[in-house]
Amino acid sequence: MAVAKVMWVDDEMESLEAHRRFLELKGYELVTFTNGWDALDFLSKESVDAVCIDESMPGMGGLETLSRIKQIHAQLPVILVTKNETESLMEEAIGSQISDYLIKPVHPQQVLLSLKKILDNKRLVSERTTVAYQQQFRTLLNDLEGEPDPQTWINVYNQLIYWELAMAQGDSAEMLDIHAAQKREANALFFKYVSKNYASWIQVPDERSPLMSHQFVQKKLLPHLQSSDKLVWIVVDNLRYDQLKVIEPLLNQHFKVLEESAYFSLLPTATHYCRNALFAGLLPSHIQQQYPDKWVREDDDQGKNLHEEFFLREQLKRSGFSELNCVYKKITDHAEAVRLSEHALELLDHDLSVVVYNFVDTISHARNEIDVLKELASDAVSYRSLTQTWFTHSPLFTALKKLAERKCTIVITTDHGSIQVKHPIRVTADRQSTSNLRYKNGKNLDFDPRQVYASKDPVRIGLPQYGVNSSYVFAGNEDFICYPNNFNHYATLYKNTFQHGGISMEEMILPTLRLTSKSVHL
Repeated sequence: MAVAKVMWVDDEMESLEAHRRFLELKGYELVTFTNGWDALDFLSKESVDAVCIDESMPGMGGLETLSRIKQIHAQLPVILVTKNETESLMEEAIGSQISDYLIKPVHPQQVLLSLKKILDNKRLVSERTTVAYQQQFRTLLNDLEGEPDPQTWINVYNQLIYWELAMAQGDSAEMLDIHAAQKREANALFFKYVSKNYASWIQVPDERSPLMSHQFVQKKLLPHLQSSDKLVWIVVDNLRYDQLKVIEPLLNQHFKVLEESAYFSLLPTATHYCRNALFAGLLPSHIQQQYPDKWVREDDDQGKNLHEEFFLREQLKRSGFSELNCVYKKITDHAEAVRLSEHALELLDHDLSVVVYNFVDTISHARNEIDVLKELASDAVSYRSLTQTWFTHSPLFTALKKLAERKCTIVITTDHGSIQVKHPIRVTADRQSTSNLRYKNGKNLDFDPRQVYASKDPVRIGLPQYGVNSSYVFAGNEDFICYPNNFNHYATLYKNTFQHGGISMEEMILPTLRLTSKSVHL
Protein backbone atom coordinates (compact mmCIF):
# COMPACT_ATOMS: atom_id res chain seq x y z
CA MET A 1 0.00 0.00 0.00
CA ALA A 2 1.36 3.44 -0.98
CA VAL A 3 2.55 5.84 1.70
CA ALA A 4 0.61 8.60 -0.08
CA LYS A 5 -0.71 9.54 -3.50
CA VAL A 6 1.01 12.62 -4.94
CA MET A 7 0.19 14.64 -8.08
CA TRP A 8 3.10 16.40 -9.81
CA VAL A 9 2.34 19.04 -12.48
CA ASP A 10 5.28 20.25 -14.59
CA ASP A 11 5.56 20.97 -18.32
CA GLU A 12 9.06 19.37 -18.25
CA MET A 13 7.93 16.21 -16.51
CA GLU A 14 10.15 13.97 -18.68
CA SER A 15 13.24 15.57 -17.11
CA LEU A 16 11.97 14.59 -13.64
CA GLU A 17 11.84 10.84 -14.28
CA ALA A 18 14.60 10.22 -11.72
CA HIS A 19 12.57 12.10 -9.10
CA ARG A 20 9.52 9.99 -9.85
CA ARG A 21 11.42 6.69 -9.59
CA PHE A 22 13.04 7.79 -6.33
CA LEU A 23 9.69 8.71 -4.72
CA GLU A 24 8.06 5.49 -5.93
CA LEU A 25 10.91 3.51 -4.33
CA LYS A 26 10.10 5.35 -1.10
CA GLY A 27 6.51 4.09 -1.31
CA TYR A 28 4.74 7.07 -2.87
CA GLU A 29 2.24 6.70 -5.72
CA LEU A 30 2.72 9.45 -8.33
CA VAL A 31 0.35 10.76 -10.98
CA THR A 32 1.92 13.30 -13.33
CA PHE A 33 0.61 15.95 -15.72
CA THR A 34 2.28 18.48 -17.98
CA ASN A 35 -0.38 21.20 -17.68
CA GLY A 36 -2.86 22.62 -15.19
CA TRP A 37 -5.99 21.82 -17.21
CA ASP A 38 -5.38 18.04 -17.12
CA ALA A 39 -4.47 18.22 -13.46
CA LEU A 40 -7.71 20.03 -12.57
CA ASP A 41 -9.75 17.58 -14.64
CA PHE A 42 -8.16 14.68 -12.72
CA LEU A 43 -8.83 16.34 -9.33
CA SER A 44 -12.49 16.78 -10.22
CA LYS A 45 -12.78 12.97 -10.33
CA GLU A 46 -10.00 11.59 -8.13
CA SER A 47 -8.34 12.48 -4.83
CA VAL A 48 -4.66 12.82 -3.92
CA ASP A 49 -2.81 13.50 -0.66
CA ALA A 50 -0.53 16.30 -1.95
CA VAL A 51 0.35 18.24 -5.10
CA CYS A 52 3.67 19.51 -6.51
CA ILE A 53 3.26 22.33 -9.07
CA ASP A 54 5.82 24.00 -11.33
CA GLU A 55 5.37 27.77 -11.08
CA SER A 56 6.46 28.69 -14.63
CA MET A 57 4.35 26.50 -16.92
CA PRO A 58 3.14 27.94 -20.24
CA GLY A 59 -0.57 28.58 -20.62
CA MET A 60 -2.14 28.19 -17.20
CA GLY A 61 0.73 29.02 -14.84
CA GLY A 62 1.47 27.40 -11.52
CA LEU A 63 -0.11 30.12 -9.38
CA GLU A 64 -3.33 30.10 -11.39
CA THR A 65 -3.43 26.29 -11.19
CA LEU A 66 -2.81 26.55 -7.45
CA SER A 67 -5.66 29.04 -7.06
CA ARG A 68 -8.09 26.79 -8.93
CA ILE A 69 -7.02 23.72 -6.95
CA LYS A 70 -7.72 25.59 -3.70
CA GLN A 71 -11.21 26.42 -4.96
CA ILE A 72 -11.88 22.70 -5.32
CA HIS A 73 -9.87 21.34 -2.36
CA ALA A 74 -9.09 24.15 0.08
CA GLN A 75 -7.17 21.92 2.53
CA LEU A 76 -5.09 19.99 -0.04
CA PRO A 77 -1.34 20.49 0.66
CA VAL A 78 0.49 22.07 -2.30
CA ILE A 79 4.27 22.39 -2.86
CA LEU A 80 5.28 25.11 -5.33
CA VAL A 81 8.44 24.40 -7.37
CA THR A 82 9.99 27.51 -8.93
CA LYS A 83 13.13 29.09 -10.38
CA ASN A 84 11.93 32.52 -9.25
CA GLU A 85 13.16 33.64 -5.80
CA THR A 86 11.61 37.12 -5.83
CA GLU A 87 9.94 38.23 -2.62
CA SER A 88 6.75 39.27 -4.40
CA LEU A 89 6.27 35.79 -5.85
CA MET A 90 6.83 34.18 -2.47
CA GLU A 91 4.31 36.53 -0.85
CA GLU A 92 1.75 35.76 -3.56
CA ALA A 93 2.35 32.01 -3.25
CA ILE A 94 2.16 32.05 0.55
CA GLY A 95 -1.00 34.15 0.31
CA SER A 96 -2.41 31.40 -1.87
CA GLN A 97 -1.88 28.96 1.01
CA ILE A 98 0.97 26.83 -0.25
CA SER A 99 2.29 24.29 2.23
CA ASP A 100 5.93 24.57 1.08
CA TYR A 101 8.05 25.79 -1.83
CA LEU A 102 11.26 24.50 -3.44
CA ILE A 103 13.76 26.37 -5.61
CA LYS A 104 14.89 24.68 -8.85
CA PRO A 105 16.95 22.70 -9.48
CA VAL A 106 15.49 20.37 -6.84
CA HIS A 107 17.03 17.15 -5.60
CA PRO A 108 14.76 14.12 -5.09
CA GLN A 109 15.66 14.13 -1.37
CA GLN A 110 14.37 17.71 -1.09
CA VAL A 111 11.01 16.66 -2.46
CA LEU A 112 10.91 13.67 -0.12
CA LEU A 113 11.68 15.81 2.92
CA SER A 114 9.01 18.33 1.94
CA LEU A 115 6.41 15.58 1.53
CA LYS A 116 7.37 14.04 4.87
CA LYS A 117 7.11 17.41 6.57
CA ILE A 118 3.64 17.95 5.14
CA LEU A 119 2.14 14.46 5.21
CA ASP A 120 4.00 12.72 8.02
CA ASN A 121 4.33 15.60 10.45
CA LYS A 122 1.46 14.48 12.65
CA ARG A 123 2.76 10.91 12.77
CA LEU A 124 6.35 12.00 13.47
CA VAL A 125 5.23 14.37 16.24
CA SER A 126 3.09 11.60 17.70
CA GLU A 127 6.00 9.14 17.68
CA ARG A 128 8.40 11.60 19.31
CA THR A 129 5.78 12.52 21.91
CA THR A 130 5.11 8.86 22.67
CA VAL A 131 8.81 8.09 23.23
CA ALA A 132 9.28 11.15 25.47
CA TYR A 133 6.14 10.36 27.47
CA GLN A 134 7.24 6.75 27.98
CA GLN A 135 10.48 8.06 29.48
CA GLN A 136 8.55 10.37 31.85
CA PHE A 137 5.73 7.96 32.70
CA ARG A 138 7.02 6.55 35.99
CA THR A 139 8.58 9.82 37.11
CA LEU A 140 5.18 11.50 37.21
CA LEU A 141 3.68 9.15 39.78
CA ASN A 142 6.97 8.58 41.61
CA ASP A 143 6.86 12.28 42.52
CA LEU A 144 3.68 11.55 44.47
CA GLU A 145 5.20 8.90 46.71
CA GLY A 146 5.69 9.78 50.36
CA GLU A 147 4.23 13.12 51.44
CA PRO A 148 3.99 15.41 48.40
CA ASP A 149 3.45 19.10 49.09
CA PRO A 150 1.02 21.35 47.17
CA GLN A 151 3.70 22.55 44.74
CA THR A 152 4.52 18.95 43.85
CA TRP A 153 0.85 18.39 43.02
CA ILE A 154 0.79 21.54 40.91
CA ASN A 155 3.92 20.38 39.06
CA VAL A 156 2.50 16.90 38.42
CA TYR A 157 -0.80 18.32 37.18
CA ASN A 158 1.11 20.72 34.92
CA GLN A 159 3.09 17.82 33.47
CA LEU A 160 -0.06 15.77 32.89
CA ILE A 161 -1.62 18.71 31.04
CA TYR A 162 1.56 19.21 29.01
CA TRP A 163 1.54 15.61 27.81
CA GLU A 164 -2.20 15.64 27.17
CA LEU A 165 -1.90 18.70 24.94
CA ALA A 166 1.15 17.25 23.18
CA MET A 167 -0.64 13.97 22.49
CA ALA A 168 -3.67 15.82 21.16
CA GLN A 169 -1.41 17.07 18.33
CA GLY A 170 -0.76 13.47 17.28
CA ASP A 171 -3.07 10.65 16.36
CA SER A 172 -2.36 7.93 18.92
CA ALA A 173 -5.65 7.06 20.59
CA GLU A 174 -3.87 4.30 22.48
CA MET A 175 -1.41 6.71 24.12
CA LEU A 176 -4.23 9.07 25.04
CA ASP A 177 -5.97 6.15 26.74
CA ILE A 178 -2.79 5.31 28.67
CA HIS A 179 -2.41 8.95 29.68
CA ALA A 180 -6.08 9.12 30.78
CA ALA A 181 -5.53 6.06 32.97
CA GLN A 182 -2.47 7.68 34.54
CA LYS A 183 -4.42 10.88 35.23
CA ARG A 184 -7.18 8.84 36.88
CA GLU A 185 -4.55 7.20 39.08
CA ALA A 186 -3.13 10.61 39.99
CA ASN A 187 -6.62 11.91 40.75
CA ALA A 188 -7.29 8.95 43.04
CA LEU A 189 -4.10 9.85 44.97
CA PHE A 190 -5.13 13.52 44.95
CA PHE A 191 -8.51 12.62 46.45
CA LYS A 192 -6.75 10.77 49.30
CA TYR A 193 -4.31 13.66 49.76
CA VAL A 194 -7.07 16.27 50.05
CA SER A 195 -9.26 14.05 52.25
CA LYS A 196 -6.36 13.53 54.65
CA ASN A 197 -5.15 17.13 54.86
CA TYR A 198 -8.06 19.45 54.07
CA ALA A 199 -9.26 20.02 57.64
CA SER A 200 -5.73 20.89 58.82
CA TRP A 201 -5.32 23.38 55.94
CA ILE A 202 -8.42 25.16 57.23
CA GLN A 203 -7.80 24.84 60.97
CA VAL A 204 -4.00 25.14 61.32
CA PRO A 205 -2.46 26.18 57.99
CA ASP A 206 1.34 25.96 57.81
CA GLU A 207 4.13 26.04 55.22
CA ARG A 208 2.91 22.72 53.73
CA SER A 209 -0.60 24.09 53.17
CA PRO A 210 -1.59 25.37 49.73
CA LEU A 211 -2.59 28.92 48.93
CA MET A 212 -6.40 28.78 48.88
CA SER A 213 -9.33 30.83 47.59
CA HIS A 214 -9.76 33.03 50.65
CA GLN A 215 -6.01 33.89 50.69
CA PHE A 216 -5.62 34.75 47.01
CA VAL A 217 -6.22 38.51 47.13
CA GLN A 218 -3.84 38.99 50.07
CA LYS A 219 -1.03 36.89 48.56
CA LYS A 220 -1.40 37.28 44.80
CA LEU A 221 -3.13 40.61 44.19
CA LEU A 222 -2.53 43.23 46.86
CA PRO A 223 1.30 43.05 46.69
CA HIS A 224 1.11 44.35 43.11
CA LEU A 225 -1.00 47.37 44.04
CA GLN A 226 2.18 48.97 45.35
CA SER A 227 3.58 49.33 41.82
CA SER A 228 2.90 52.33 39.60
CA ASP A 229 1.04 50.21 37.02
CA LYS A 230 -2.72 50.04 36.86
CA LEU A 231 -3.89 46.57 37.87
CA VAL A 232 -6.68 44.73 36.05
CA TRP A 233 -7.85 41.51 37.70
CA ILE A 234 -9.95 39.22 35.49
CA VAL A 235 -11.76 36.23 37.00
CA VAL A 236 -13.00 33.92 34.24
CA ASP A 237 -15.41 31.53 35.91
CA ASN A 238 -14.84 27.76 35.74
CA LEU A 239 -11.61 28.02 33.72
CA ARG A 240 -9.56 24.84 33.96
CA TYR A 241 -5.78 24.84 33.78
CA ASP A 242 -5.76 23.08 30.41
CA GLN A 243 -8.23 25.61 29.00
CA LEU A 244 -5.99 28.49 30.01
CA LYS A 245 -3.04 26.67 28.42
CA VAL A 246 -4.72 26.58 24.99
CA ILE A 247 -5.56 30.30 25.06
CA GLU A 248 -2.18 31.30 26.49
CA PRO A 249 -0.49 31.39 23.04
CA LEU A 250 -3.01 34.03 21.98
CA LEU A 251 -2.18 36.08 25.07
CA ASN A 252 1.55 35.66 24.42
CA GLN A 253 1.18 37.54 21.14
CA HIS A 254 0.38 40.70 23.10
CA PHE A 255 1.67 40.19 26.63
CA LYS A 256 4.77 39.09 28.45
CA VAL A 257 4.13 36.56 31.22
CA LEU A 258 5.53 37.92 34.49
CA GLU A 259 4.35 34.97 36.57
CA GLU A 260 2.49 31.73 36.06
CA SER A 261 1.30 30.07 39.26
CA ALA A 262 -1.58 28.16 40.79
CA TYR A 263 -3.69 28.05 43.93
CA PHE A 264 -6.15 25.56 45.43
CA SER A 265 -9.88 26.07 45.44
CA LEU A 266 -11.85 25.68 48.63
CA LEU A 267 -14.48 22.98 48.94
CA PRO A 268 -17.07 22.76 47.56
CA THR A 269 -15.55 23.71 44.20
CA ALA A 270 -18.69 25.66 43.33
CA THR A 271 -19.21 29.36 42.59
CA HIS A 272 -21.32 30.07 45.67
CA TYR A 273 -18.48 29.11 47.98
CA CYS A 274 -15.27 29.69 46.02
CA ARG A 275 -15.96 33.07 44.48
CA ASN A 276 -17.50 34.58 47.59
CA ALA A 277 -14.43 33.41 49.54
CA LEU A 278 -12.14 34.78 46.82
CA PHE A 279 -13.63 38.29 47.10
CA ALA A 280 -14.29 38.31 50.82
CA GLY A 281 -10.90 36.93 51.84
CA LEU A 282 -12.79 34.79 54.33
CA LEU A 283 -13.86 31.18 54.68
CA PRO A 284 -17.56 30.65 53.88
CA SER A 285 -18.30 29.92 57.55
CA HIS A 286 -16.75 33.27 58.50
CA ILE A 287 -18.68 35.10 55.77
CA GLN A 288 -21.89 33.64 57.18
CA GLN A 289 -20.94 34.72 60.70
CA GLN A 290 -19.76 38.25 59.85
CA TYR A 291 -22.29 39.07 57.13
CA PRO A 292 -25.36 36.92 57.85
CA ASP A 293 -27.56 39.18 55.73
CA LYS A 294 -25.26 38.70 52.73
CA TRP A 295 -24.76 34.93 52.90
CA VAL A 296 -27.52 33.07 51.05
CA ARG A 297 -28.47 29.49 51.85
CA GLU A 298 -28.28 27.04 48.99
CA ASP A 299 -31.98 26.23 49.19
CA ASP A 300 -32.84 29.93 48.82
CA ASP A 301 -34.07 31.05 45.40
CA GLN A 302 -32.13 34.32 45.24
CA GLY A 303 -28.71 34.64 43.55
CA LYS A 304 -25.76 33.30 45.51
CA ASN A 305 -23.14 35.75 44.21
CA LEU A 306 -24.86 39.11 44.38
CA HIS A 307 -22.50 40.67 46.94
CA GLU A 308 -19.05 40.09 45.44
CA GLU A 309 -18.30 43.80 45.10
CA PHE A 310 -19.33 44.42 48.72
CA PHE A 311 -17.11 41.55 49.91
CA LEU A 312 -14.18 42.84 47.85
CA ARG A 313 -14.44 46.38 49.20
CA GLU A 314 -14.70 45.05 52.74
CA GLN A 315 -11.52 43.02 52.21
CA LEU A 316 -9.70 46.01 50.76
CA LYS A 317 -10.80 48.07 53.75
CA ARG A 318 -9.48 45.47 56.22
CA SER A 319 -6.19 45.42 54.30
CA GLY A 320 -5.65 49.18 54.45
CA PHE A 321 -6.82 49.97 50.91
CA SER A 322 -10.13 51.65 51.77
CA GLU A 323 -9.20 54.75 49.69
CA LEU A 324 -8.15 52.74 46.66
CA ASN A 325 -9.71 53.85 43.38
CA CYS A 326 -11.39 50.54 42.46
CA VAL A 327 -14.07 49.50 39.98
CA TYR A 328 -15.90 46.16 39.78
CA LYS A 329 -17.69 44.79 36.71
CA LYS A 330 -19.53 41.51 36.20
CA ILE A 331 -20.09 40.30 32.64
CA THR A 332 -23.02 37.92 32.33
CA ASP A 333 -24.22 38.37 28.75
CA HIS A 334 -22.93 39.29 25.30
CA ALA A 335 -24.18 42.88 25.38
CA GLU A 336 -22.22 43.56 28.59
CA ALA A 337 -19.18 41.86 27.05
CA VAL A 338 -19.33 44.11 23.99
CA ARG A 339 -19.60 47.20 26.20
CA LEU A 340 -16.53 46.01 28.10
CA SER A 341 -14.53 45.67 24.88
CA GLU A 342 -15.69 49.07 23.59
CA HIS A 343 -14.73 50.83 26.82
CA ALA A 344 -11.78 48.64 27.83
CA LEU A 345 -9.34 51.53 28.25
CA GLU A 346 -11.65 53.14 30.82
CA LEU A 347 -10.58 50.35 33.17
CA LEU A 348 -7.22 52.11 33.39
CA ASP A 349 -8.88 55.16 34.96
CA HIS A 350 -8.76 53.13 38.19
CA ASP A 351 -5.90 51.75 40.27
CA LEU A 352 -7.64 48.37 40.49
CA SER A 353 -10.24 47.12 38.02
CA VAL A 354 -11.95 43.81 38.71
CA VAL A 355 -13.81 41.97 35.96
CA VAL A 356 -15.80 38.79 36.60
CA TYR A 357 -16.42 37.15 33.25
CA ASN A 358 -19.14 34.49 33.21
CA PHE A 359 -18.80 32.44 30.09
CA VAL A 360 -16.93 29.17 30.53
CA ASP A 361 -19.36 28.12 33.26
CA THR A 362 -22.17 28.90 30.82
CA ILE A 363 -20.59 26.53 28.29
CA SER A 364 -20.34 23.84 30.96
CA HIS A 365 -23.96 24.11 32.05
CA ALA A 366 -25.29 24.55 28.51
CA ARG A 367 -23.29 21.55 27.38
CA ASN A 368 -25.09 19.44 29.94
CA GLU A 369 -28.48 20.56 28.66
CA ILE A 370 -28.21 21.09 24.88
CA ASP A 371 -27.70 18.17 22.53
CA VAL A 372 -25.65 20.10 19.96
CA LEU A 373 -23.18 21.23 22.63
CA LYS A 374 -22.89 17.67 23.86
CA GLU A 375 -21.58 16.85 20.40
CA LEU A 376 -19.31 19.91 20.22
CA ALA A 377 -17.84 19.31 23.69
CA SER A 378 -18.04 15.57 24.08
CA ASP A 379 -14.68 15.24 25.85
CA ALA A 380 -11.85 17.30 27.33
CA VAL A 381 -10.18 17.78 23.93
CA SER A 382 -13.29 19.26 22.30
CA TYR A 383 -14.14 21.19 25.49
CA ARG A 384 -10.73 22.88 25.27
CA SER A 385 -11.20 23.52 21.56
CA LEU A 386 -14.59 25.13 22.16
CA THR A 387 -13.06 27.39 24.82
CA GLN A 388 -10.20 28.34 22.49
CA THR A 389 -12.61 29.19 19.65
CA TRP A 390 -14.78 31.26 21.97
CA PHE A 391 -11.83 33.19 23.37
CA THR A 392 -10.29 33.88 19.94
CA HIS A 393 -13.43 35.72 18.82
CA SER A 394 -14.60 37.01 22.21
CA PRO A 395 -15.09 40.61 23.32
CA LEU A 396 -12.84 39.68 26.27
CA PHE A 397 -9.88 39.06 23.96
CA THR A 398 -10.67 42.28 22.11
CA ALA A 399 -10.62 44.15 25.44
CA LEU A 400 -7.31 42.53 26.42
CA LYS A 401 -5.70 43.51 23.09
CA LYS A 402 -6.69 47.13 23.73
CA LEU A 403 -5.24 46.98 27.24
CA ALA A 404 -2.01 45.57 25.78
CA GLU A 405 -1.47 48.97 24.12
CA ARG A 406 -1.17 50.67 27.51
CA LYS A 407 1.02 50.34 30.58
CA CYS A 408 -0.76 48.03 33.00
CA THR A 409 -0.58 44.69 34.78
CA ILE A 410 -3.17 42.01 34.06
CA VAL A 411 -3.95 39.15 36.45
CA ILE A 412 -6.09 36.34 35.01
CA THR A 413 -7.44 33.53 37.17
CA THR A 414 -10.62 31.61 37.96
CA ASP A 415 -12.79 30.49 40.86
CA HIS A 416 -12.96 26.72 40.26
CA GLY A 417 -12.61 24.14 37.50
CA SER A 418 -14.67 21.15 36.36
CA ILE A 419 -14.27 17.46 35.53
CA GLN A 420 -16.03 15.12 33.14
CA VAL A 421 -17.82 12.58 35.32
CA LYS A 422 -18.12 8.89 34.47
CA HIS A 423 -19.21 6.82 37.47
CA PRO A 424 -22.42 7.24 39.52
CA ILE A 425 -22.33 6.63 43.28
CA ARG A 426 -25.32 6.35 45.61
CA VAL A 427 -26.08 8.84 48.37
CA THR A 428 -29.35 8.95 50.29
CA ALA A 429 -30.51 12.35 51.55
CA ASP A 430 -33.62 14.22 52.61
CA ARG A 431 -35.49 16.61 50.34
CA GLN A 432 -33.69 19.69 51.66
CA SER A 433 -30.24 18.50 50.55
CA THR A 434 -28.44 20.27 47.73
CA SER A 435 -28.84 19.20 44.10
CA ASN A 436 -25.18 19.40 43.02
CA LEU A 437 -23.81 16.15 41.57
CA ARG A 438 -20.31 16.43 43.04
CA TYR A 439 -21.20 17.31 46.63
CA LYS A 440 -24.17 17.17 48.95
CA ASN A 441 -25.08 19.24 51.99
CA GLY A 442 -28.01 18.22 54.13
CA LYS A 443 -29.29 16.20 57.04
CA ASN A 444 -29.30 12.43 57.42
CA LEU A 445 -26.95 11.76 54.50
CA ASP A 446 -26.29 8.07 53.99
CA PHE A 447 -23.28 7.05 51.88
CA ASP A 448 -20.38 4.68 51.47
CA PRO A 449 -17.47 6.41 53.33
CA ARG A 450 -14.97 4.75 50.99
CA GLN A 451 -16.41 6.67 48.05
CA VAL A 452 -16.60 10.21 49.42
CA TYR A 453 -14.87 12.72 51.66
CA ALA A 454 -17.38 13.52 54.41
CA SER A 455 -17.58 16.04 57.24
CA LYS A 456 -20.23 16.01 59.94
CA ASP A 457 -18.72 19.19 61.38
CA PRO A 458 -18.95 21.75 58.56
CA VAL A 459 -17.41 24.61 60.56
CA ARG A 460 -14.26 22.50 61.03
CA ILE A 461 -13.70 22.69 57.27
CA GLY A 462 -14.73 26.33 56.98
CA LEU A 463 -18.31 25.81 55.80
CA PRO A 464 -21.64 27.14 57.11
CA GLN A 465 -23.65 24.82 59.31
CA TYR A 466 -27.39 24.67 58.77
CA GLY A 467 -28.86 22.88 61.76
CA VAL A 468 -27.40 20.40 64.20
CA ASN A 469 -27.20 17.40 61.88
CA SER A 470 -26.03 19.22 58.76
CA SER A 471 -23.10 17.56 56.98
CA TYR A 472 -21.24 17.60 53.68
CA VAL A 473 -20.02 14.85 51.37
CA PHE A 474 -17.72 15.37 48.38
CA ALA A 475 -17.22 13.05 45.42
CA GLY A 476 -13.74 12.50 44.02
CA ASN A 477 -12.12 11.08 40.91
CA GLU A 478 -14.72 10.88 38.08
CA ASP A 479 -17.65 10.01 40.37
CA PHE A 480 -20.98 11.80 40.53
CA ILE A 481 -23.73 11.47 43.11
CA CYS A 482 -27.14 10.04 42.32
CA TYR A 483 -30.03 9.29 44.64
CA PRO A 484 -31.25 5.67 44.82
CA ASN A 485 -34.65 6.72 43.50
CA ASN A 486 -34.58 6.53 39.70
CA PHE A 487 -30.84 5.87 39.94
CA ASN A 488 -30.33 4.37 36.48
CA HIS A 489 -32.13 7.22 34.73
CA TYR A 490 -29.97 9.92 36.28
CA ALA A 491 -26.82 7.82 36.01
CA THR A 492 -27.32 7.68 32.25
CA LEU A 493 -28.46 11.31 31.96
CA TYR A 494 -25.42 12.83 33.64
CA LYS A 495 -22.67 10.43 32.60
CA ASN A 496 -19.91 12.25 30.65
CA THR A 497 -21.15 15.71 31.63
CA PHE A 498 -18.78 18.32 33.06
CA GLN A 499 -19.46 18.98 36.74
CA HIS A 500 -17.84 20.83 39.62
CA GLY A 501 -18.13 20.87 43.39
CA GLY A 502 -15.96 17.87 44.26
CA ILE A 503 -12.33 16.89 44.64
CA SER A 504 -10.09 16.53 41.59
CA MET A 505 -7.04 18.26 40.18
CA GLU A 506 -9.22 19.69 37.42
CA GLU A 507 -11.60 21.31 39.91
CA MET A 508 -9.18 22.36 42.65
CA ILE A 509 -5.81 23.29 41.10
CA LEU A 510 -6.45 26.68 39.52
CA PRO A 511 -4.23 28.68 37.16
CA THR A 512 -3.10 32.28 37.52
CA LEU A 513 -1.27 34.42 34.97
CA ARG A 514 0.25 37.82 35.67
CA LEU A 515 0.91 39.70 32.44
CA THR A 516 2.29 42.98 31.18
CA SER A 517 2.24 44.48 27.70
CA LYS A 518 4.94 43.64 25.15
CA SER A 519 4.53 47.03 23.48
CA VAL A 520 7.92 48.66 22.95
CA HIS A 521 6.68 52.24 23.36
CA LEU A 522 5.84 51.78 27.04
